[in-house]
Amino acid sequence: MKIALDAFGSDNAPSPEVEGAILAIKEDVCEKIILVGNQQELEKTLAKFYFDKERIEIVAASQKITMEDSPAKVVKQKPDSSLVKAIQLHKEGKAAAMVSAGNTGAVMAASLFSYGRIKNVLRPAIAITLPTQKQPEIILDVGANVDCSADNLVQFSKLGSLYSKFFYQNSNPKVALLNIGEEDAKGNEVVKKAHMKLKNYQDINFVGNIEGEELLKGVVDVVVCDGFVGNVMLKTVEGAAVSIFAMMKEQIKKDWIAKIGALLSFPVYTYLKKKMDHSEYGGALLVGLNGISVISHGKANAIAIKNAIKFASHISQSGFMEHTREYYERN
Repeated sequence: MKIALDAFGSDNAPSPEVEGAILAIKEDVCEKIILVGNQQELEKTLAKFYFDKERIEIVAASQKITMEDSPAKVVKQKPDSSLVKAIQLHKEGKAAAMVSAGNTGAVMAASLFSYGRIKNVLRPAIAITLPTQKQPEIILDVGANVDCSADNLVQFSKLGSLYSKFFYQNSNPKVALLNIGEEDAKGNEVVKKAHMKLKNYQDINFVGNIEGEELLKGVVDVVVCDGFVGNVMLKTVEGAAVSIFAMMKEQIKKDWIAKIGALLSFPVYTYLKKKMDHSEYGGALLVGLNGISVISHGKANAIAIKNAIKFASHISQSGFMEHTREYYERN
């Protein structure tokens, strides 16, 4: 299996991408990785490492996409960019999936333009895995669709349910709507309409509304919301986790008793930090498209890139894409 990697997507590209690719093949995450980008820079960075040269291939790309580029115009304006060429490799069947730590809007737009939507899917969504007290929790949408209809939310519920079923092996995933209260009548008109539709939807194990305070408890498998709410929620959770660890570190430095306690509790802190680390979960998946695009964080390090490649490899083997196509073609 080959995975195409946009080697010039992250903030510190191409170092994290190159090192992450090498870690991935050393751990046998996949058979081969195609690094897409400036050939000279990639060869220069690769020369710093020892690895099996048969398992990393370079596909030259003369352009790269920045955060300033318009997502809607990247395909036409930068057809020879590392992102567009990596997506094209997957579309042509030369790679099982595509991974990028680049501009999320650009990855979304280029993937939609190249793959197209699965038949009968209204809109694609960005799905992320959130670490919780129990099992991992899928949340969608977290940024692709700022404004959604009730039908969009219902469809996201099914896409998330299929994702949970075939990737996390949940036979009957619990699906909830993110809302300001658990009662049926809470929320705006769109959410209330979606709630009514989902109550009568036989293909989804809908368990009602979930409030923000319940998100990290892991009481459901899939949480559905529009892209505006989802993106704000995701960044708030990420920021809160970083701030909590920073405050703990600052307080420990001030108190020698706290330092002793911290040493004794080091295994617990290590476990907690690893569990809450987004890089451990690979990245965000674009669902509803005729292809597999995985988006890693712009600040991704080598481990995050390696995990994104691992995630892409597992998604391509999970049967999620095939079963999603089959479901929507007959419904």
